[in-house]
Amino acid sequence: MALEMRAACEKCGAALPHEETAFICSYECTFCGSCSEAMSHTCPNCGGELLRRPRRRRRP
Repeated sequence: MALEMRAACEKCGAALPHEETAFICSYECTFCGSCSEAMSHTCPNCGGELLRRPRRRRRP
């Protein structure tokens, strides 16, 4: 099963291209770095820890 790479922050709506830094919880809720830090790296939806999302390589 592949990780869902959501394209926008769920809090502020900022664009999150696949190669950009983003933070996710185990349910794949996705937030930008600024929102994640403001929420003390805790998901407001499930209370889980927000960790850095892995980046995908750009395809040639």
